[in-house]
Amino acid sequence: MDEKTARGWEAVATLYHAYITGFILTVTTRAGVREAEDLWFAVFRRQHLDLFLPGLKKLGLDGLPDAVKAAQYHYLSNSVAGVKVEYMYEADRKAWVRFVPPRWIYDGAAICGVPGSVSRALLRGWYGHNGVALGNPKLGFVCTAQTMDGQHGLAGYFYEYDHDLAPEERLRFSPGELPPPFDPAAVPGFDATDWPAERLKKANRNYSMNFTRALLGESATLYGPADATHYGNVTGKLIGMQFYDETRALLGLTGDTAADFAAYLATMAEAQGDRVEVEIAGDAMLVRQYGWRVMRGRENLHDCAFDSWNGLWQGALMAHNRFLVLEVLQRMDYGDECFEWRIRRRTESSVG
Repeated sequence: MDEKTARGWEAVATLYHAYITGFILTVTTRAGVREAEDLWFAVFRRQHLDLFLPGLKKLGLDGLPDAVKAAQYHYLSNSVAGVKVEYMYEADRKAWVRFVPPRWIYDGAAICGVPGSVSRALLRGWYGHNGVALGNPKLGFVCTAQTMDGQHGLAGYFYEYDHDLAPEERLRFSPGELPPPFDPAAVPGFDATDWPAERLKKANRNYSMNFTRALLGESATLYGPADATHYGNVTGKLIGMQFYDETRALLGLTGDTAADFAAYLATMAEAQGDRVEVEIAGDAMLVRQYGWRVMRGRENLHDCAFDSWNGLWQGALMAHNRFLVLEVLQRMDYGDECFEWRIRRRTESSVG
C-alpha cells in the first residue's frame, strides 16, 4: 500500500465521519429531538442488521459465549475505525464495553449539541437487539454510564439472564455501576496475518462509508424525499466547506482552478473505490464517476440520496473557489452509466 492510497482513504474517512456527526446535529437543530432519536434508532438498527452477524464471522468470534461475543465484537469493530473503546471480561455471562472520551461519533464540541435521548435511541437500535440477532432471548445490555449525562463515557455490559427477556427488558439503565479496570494486555487483538495494516486502514474508511449509507437510506424512509434532501444537502454543503482544506491537504493537492477541483473530486472518488475519468471540455472540466461504492446495495433509493450526498462536493467547491459552479450532467440513479459533473466558471447573471 503506497502513501497516496493511505492518505486517500484517510481523507474519505475524515469527510464521511464529519458528515455523520453533522447530519445528526442538523436533524436535532432543524427538525427536533424526537426526529433525531428516530433517525439514530433507524441508522443503528440498519447497521446492526447489515453488519453484526457477518462481522462476527470476519472477526473470528463465532465460538465464544454470547455475552463475550457481543462485547468483543463492539470492541474490535470500533477499534478498526480508531474509536477509543475498552473491553473488560467479567464472566462468560457478563462482559463490559466502554467508549472512552473523546467520543468518535460526536466529534469535538459537537457532543454538546446531542441530547442524551439520542444516545439512548442508539442503544435501543443496536445493543438491545444483539440477543435477538444471536437467537438468545436471555441476552440483554445494561447501560451504566452515558457521556451526555456528564459521566465517564458510554459504558455497560452484556449480560445473560436466567430467563427470557421481554422486549422492554433487553436494554436496561443502571447509572452508577462502575466497570472493572481496563487491562490492555487482556483484550483481544487482530491477527496480523488476517488483518494486515492495509486491511485495517481500508476498514477504517469503510466504517464511515457504511454509516453514511445507512444515514442516507434511513433518512429517506423516515422523512420523505423533500425533507431528507433538505437535511442531507445542507449538511453536505456545510461539511464540504468545513473539511475541504483538511481533506485536500491529505491528498496533497493545491490550486483554485476548475482543473484543480476536478483533481480533488476524482481523487476522492478513486479513494472511495470508484473508477473515474477526467476530461478537459473547453474552459470547463468534466469528471465521470463509474460506480457508487458508498451506496452499494442501496443504489435504487429515491434521488434524495444523491442530492444529499452531492452536497459534500457542492460545499467543497464553495470553499475551493466561489466563482466556479458544479453542474450534474449524468446520474446513475437516473439510469445513466455514470455520475458526470461539469466544473466551469460562473457566468455573469442576467437575473434582475
